[in-house]
Amino acid sequence: MELLLFKLEEEQVLLASGRSRWLAHATREVEMVLEQMRETEVIRAAHAQAAAVELGLSPEASLGEIADAAAAPWSDLLHEHRKSFLTLTAEISGLAATNRDLLSAGQRAARETMMIIAGSVETYGPQGQSVSVGHRARLVDEAI
Repeated sequence: MELLLFKLEEEQVLLASGRSRWLAHATREVEMVLEQMRETEVIRAAHAQAAAVELGLSPEASLGEIADAAAAPWSDLLHEHRKSFLTLTAEISGLAATNRDLLSAGQRAARETMMIIAGSVETYGPQGQSVSVGHRARLVDEAI
């Protein structure tokens, strides 16, 4: 999860700086880390189910429930792991949301630039068809 957090921060630096040369590469790296996490999650879930059953819990028991049922020192270790997991999850969610906002802002800026240059922009309509959006009214400061 820390690697995902790092990759999202890298992506954010690129987005915030407006330098898009390496953005596709950074996004691909985020996707690769997410795929590794999916594979690891399958293994983790299997081990968690086995631990839960061994402790007399439901196979779907949460990490908190497993930590509560485990003996020391495992209980403390699992509670710390859960706390770290929740902290990293919150950080990842925040960075992902910020990155989405930065991407949306960049897309809007590109669209507005294309409207100024070309007079229209291709986009998608409600049914998914390609439509051309015409010029919108805009104010021009002629003093600039």
